[in-house]
Amino acid sequence: MTTSDTAAFSRTGLVAGMSAMGVVVLVSNIAVNFPINDWLTWGALIYPIAFLVTDLMNRIFGPAFARKVVYAGFALGVGLSLWFADQRIALASGAAFLTAQLLDIWVFDRLRRQSWWKAPLASSLLSSALDTALFFSLAFYATGLPWVTWAIGDYGAKLAMAAALLVPFRAFIALLPQRFARDGAVADSTQ
Repeated sequence: MTTSDTAAFSRTGLVAGMSAMGVVVLVSNIAVNFPINDWLTWGALIYPIAFLVTDLMNRIFGPAFARKVVYAGFALGVGLSLWFADQRIALASGAAFLTAQLLDIWVFDRLRRQSWWKAPLASSLLSSALDTALFFSLAFYATGLPWVTWAIGDYGAKLAMAAALLVPFRAFIALLPQRFARDGAVADSTQ
């Protein structure tokens, strides 16, 4: 691939990552209003995809690129959520999303040279705990809703999703052209 091919791949990755983040945040913020039971909402099954997007961006393009995707996804997701979802949920989601995603990038980057599954799994587990605690306490405290049990169920779902999303993470990395399949290859070639 030429330098222009690499730049085009990076631009495509940035647009795809930002778009995916915005959609995941918006759909999750709407879905959290629909409980499955006293322990779980539909948002818990959708939101973990944001960690998959962050981890893919981090693995392929590096942490600086992943932060760009998170910042843009934050702006797009919160902006759309303010329009289409409850404002308290949108603001709580924004605070939790930004904090947790930046933690995810930091942890992933520290573990990126270990076995392929350790960085995405550990970063998702730790950042999901922070996201869950922040989001549910900010969005639902003093509302009379069973937010503590939702938070427990949400975190349990995020744990299960973090493990399940290792499959598409590994598959996507395997589908990359050989030049980009090694850790940070795009970030290395654009610097």
